[in-house]
Amino acid sequence: MVDTMSIEKLPQFKAAACHAASVFLDAAKSIDKACDLVAEAARNGASLVAFSESFVPGFPVWTALQAPILSHDFFRAMTSQALRLDSPEITKIRMAARRHGVIVSLGFTEGTEASVGCIWNSNILIGNDGSVLNHHRKLVPTFYEKLVWAPGDARGLRVVDTVSGRIGMLICGENTNPLARYALMAQGEQVHISSYPPIWPTRPSDEKGGYDLRRAIEIRAGAHSFEAKAFNIVSSSVVDVGMRESLARANPEMLKLIEGTPQAVSMVIDPTGEVISEVLSDNEGIVYAEIDVGKCVEPKQFHDVVGYYNRLDIFSLSVDMSRREPATFTANEGVASSFDRPLPQILAEEEDGAKKTKAASF
Repeated sequence: MVDTMSIEKLPQFKAAACHAASVFLDAAKSIDKACDLVAEAARNGASLVAFSESFVPGFPVWTALQAPILSHDFFRAMTSQALRLDSPEITKIRMAARRHGVIVSLGFTEGTEASVGCIWNSNILIGNDGSVLNHHRKLVPTFYEKLVWAPGDARGLRVVDTVSGRIGMLICGENTNPLARYALMAQGEQVHISSYPPIWPTRPSDEKGGYDLRRAIEIRAGAHSFEAKAFNIVSSSVVDVGMRESLARANPEMLKLIEGTPQAVSMVIDPTGEVISEVLSDNEGIVYAEIDVGKCVEPKQFHDVVGYYNRLDIFSLSVDMSRREPATFTANEGVASSFDRPLPQILAEEEDGAKKTKAASF
C-alpha cells in the first residue's frame, strides 16, 4: 500500500462565484456591492471569491442593441466610471480582500491617464493580503464590444501561485481562444476563473439563430476543465431592474430586443468537466464549491497536454507578455527638468536669475 501521508498535500478550499448584477454604470456603488458580497462569501467559509466580466460598472449591452450614433451618452457614462488600478474604488476592494482574508477576482472597466476615451475590459486578481497578484486586459473585445473597449495585451496572461493553488483567469470570449487557454495550461494552471456578462445578444430575441450564452459557457467551461485538468470557477452577471430602466430611458426598443434572450450562468466545474456546484442563471446569488487541487492529478494520467500528451518537437507557442504603452519617453541624461527639482529650488533659481538680469541692466 502507498503511504498517502507521505504524499505532498495540495490546497483544499471553498470557492464562491458571485452571480450578481452590477449597480449599472455606477462604479462606487458596484464596488460597495462587491465588498458586501465578499463579506457574505467569507462568512460562509469561502477563501476565493470571483465576480463577473466588467462587474464594475456593468456590461455595455447597448452596443448590441442600437447604432453607435445613438450611444454617445452611454459611452461617456462608461468612461466616466472607468477605474485605474490606483483608484479609491480598487483600493476599497483590496482592503475588503485583506480584511476577510480571501482572494478576489474582479472584472472592471479600466481607464488610463493617457486618454479620457480609451478603456479596457480588465480583470484584477487580489491576494488575501490585499496585494495585486495579476492584472489582465482582455486580448480582443468580441464583436460589438470593439465599439467600447480597446484591445489588451498579454501582460496578464499568466498563472500565479496562491494559497489556493495556481490560478489563471480569462474573460468571456477569451475562453474560446485555444492559444490563450493553452498559455495558461503551460504555466501549470490548477484553478481557472472565467468571467462573463449577463447576456450577449446577437439577434432580436424573436428570431432564430441567436447566440445561446448559457450553452456557450457550458461548452467552453467544461472543455477547458477537461483539457487543462483544472477546476473552473465561472462567474456571470445578471440583468436587473437598474439595467432595464437605464436601457428603457434611452430607447424602449432595446428592452424588446432582449426579451427572452438566454441568460448567463455561474457554476464551478471539476477537472473531469463535471459541475460540482449549484447553477444559477436568472436570479442573483452566490454558488459555492469545495475544491481539492489534488483532484487535478489523476486525470493528468490520461491527457497531459503540456506534458507527455503532446508533441513539443512539432508544436510550439511563443507569447509576448510585454505591456503595450502609447509611447516610450527617454529623459536626457544630466539635464534636470523642472519636474525633477524641488519647488523651493526652482523658486530660488528664478529669484537669482531675476537679480542677475536686474544687475546687468545698469
